[in-house]
Amino acid sequence: MRKEDPTMPTRNARKSIATDLSLPRTTLQVAELRRKLGLSRKVFSRLTGFSERAIANWESGENPDEPGLRRIRETERFQQRLAEVVAPQAIPKWLDTPNKAFDGLKPLEVIERGEIDRLWNMIFYLDSGVAS
Repeated sequence: MRKEDPTMPTRNARKSIATDLSLPRTTLQVAELRRKLGLSRKVFSRLTGFSERAIANWESGENPDEPGLRRIRETERFQQRLAEVVAPQAIPKWLDTPNKAFDGLKPLEVIERGEIDRLWNMIFYLDSGVAS
């Protein structure tokens, strides 16, 4: 039988540490992100692809599952980058306004179609000053 190194965490402790790293920083993270975006739960639900009930549960302290946590992190990164090229207070209206760059679709509709890469490209071009 192999001896365990007493300075290393046990297998169960390692598993616990890995699990803890995947948990949201606070239960307010989702509410804070939604506030930064200036969105209602209904619109935030459309943006993330999760139900209003799930979002309300997360805002009340329930931990999101792994897909939910990934989407929250992605949405947080998207909000941070978008706020660099669109005034933060203008983001809600921008998301819900038809845009010629997206063939007349609203950015929110582009996201709902699973084409968020089009928005990331737009952010890149706006940020870099390169015409698309």
